[in-house]
Order: sequence, then C-alpha cells, then structure tokens
Amino acid sequence: MLTMNTTFLLIAIQNAAKQIFTGLAFALALMFLPQNATASILVVDLGTASTFAVLAGSGVTNAGATTITGDVGSSPTATTAGFGTVTLNGTNHGGDAVTVAAKNDLATAYNDAVSRTPTTIEGAIFDLGGLTLTSGVYNDPSSFGLTGNLTLDAQGDPNAVWIFQAGSTLITTANSMVTLVGGAQAANVFWQVGSSASLGANTAFVGNMLVFTSVTIATGSSVNGSVLAENGAVALTASSITIAAIPEPDSALLLGCGLAILIVCRRLILSPSSIPCRVKA
Repeated sequence: MLTMNTTFLLIAIQNAAKQIFTGLAFALALMFLPQNATASILVVDLGTASTFAVLAGSGVTNAGATTITGDVGSSPTATTAGFGTVTLNGTNHGGDAVTVAAKNDLATAYNDAVSRTPTTIEGAIFDLGGLTLTSGVYNDPSSFGLTGNLTLDAQGDPNAVWIFQAGSTLITTANSMVTLVGGAQAANVFWQVGSSASLGANTAFVGNMLVFTSVTIATGSSVNGSVLAENGAVALTASSITIAAIPEPDSALLLGCGLAILIVCRRLILSPSSIPCRVKA
C-alpha cells in the first residue's frame, strides 16, 4: 500500500514529466519550422518538387555529356531522349505518380511566386548584369536578361530570399553567372518566368527556375538549383544541373531551442507549484 509521501512523489514526477515533454515538444517544433519562417520574405515551398533537378510538362531532351544530380520527371508527356549520355545521380521517374504529385506542387509553387508583392519593379527587358542585390522580390512585367555577373548578397543572413518575377522570358548571354556572397543560399533563390527561359553557353546559374512553358540550357552551362518547367519541355546540351541543398538550421535557431529546454527545466526546479504540498492535520 502506497504511503501519502509516496503518492505525492508520484504525482510530482508525473507533473514534471508532462512539463518536460511539453517543453521538448515545443523545442522540437521550433527546430523543424521552415528554415526561413523568420525571414522577411518567405521561401517558395516547392513541396515534393523539391527533390527534382529537372521537371517538365512535355518531355526532357539531352545532347552531349550532361550530369544531373537530383530526380528527373515529365508529365503528362513522359518522354526522355538522349539520356544515354546523361550521368544521373537520382531517379528518373518518367511520368509516374511521384512526377504527377511534383507537377501539382510545382503549379502551387509557381502561383505562390507570382502572387508575391514586389519590393522592386524594373523597366522592360531589364538586364541584371553588374548588379549586387540584397534579399527582395524583383519584378519585371516584361523580361529579365543577364549579361555578365549578378551578385546576390545575403549580408550575413542565411535566411535571405530572392524571388525574381519575369512576366515573359529569362535570357542569359554566354558566360554569364550568378554569384552568392554573404551567406546566400542557392535554395533560397527563385526565378518565376511567365513563358520560357534560356541560358546561354557556359552560364553559371543559381536558383530554382519555375517556368510556365519551356527551358533551354546551352552547352557548358551549370545550374545550382532546379529546372522546373510547368507545361513545356526542358532541353539540355552538355550541361550540369545540381539540386540546391536545403540550408541547415542556423546557429541562432539551435541556440533558441536549447534555451527553451533550459527555461523549462529551470521552471521545474524552481517552481513550488510543480510539487503538491502536504497539508498537516
């Protein structure tokens, strides 16, 4: 038979366990929040399309030695051509259910990118070459071009996000490049293109391309990100596509989780309400 002291001790242990569990659950929730939840501009959620380096609506073609790191798929037209010279570090899903789901998520992501309120509106057919841009939503009702180097500067914030909204096309000239500085992450760069995108030869491109129709990648070009065409085809020529790594939780977030756990434990130790009082007769 349990004594009164034993009963009170068991109750105290149960209460403490509940509070510890609640605190840990809260800390874990913080840890697994979207990486950019605290950023002024939120990332565009690619959903299941995030595993695809190349995703198309009417097929993927390739010529020459191409390397793809990430998944590949196309739907409703599942055709892939020229993949005998492709080094694929991922899965070719063709037009399977995984691809269909990814295409649905791509449509949602595309609409999200379109709906973002611009922080900067550029003139028609604006060339981004030679610029250094901080986090923002950059809009051109017509088209974006890139001649030379575009620098994206996170200014020390790994959660910095860039969204480029091109009303019609995105075209880069040969040997153009996008450079990341200040802790900028390729996974946090998004290019929403209203019709088609074309990368000139030897372009070193960065970011996730969300293109309404088709994409053409010329010889020697590389993409640190993804090439996602909602309705048209993706044409590759001796190029390299490497899906951008999702940023790890930054040190501030991990520190916050640790502090949350410490605060809960401290309250358990110092709060008299966590231990039932025994009333003397």
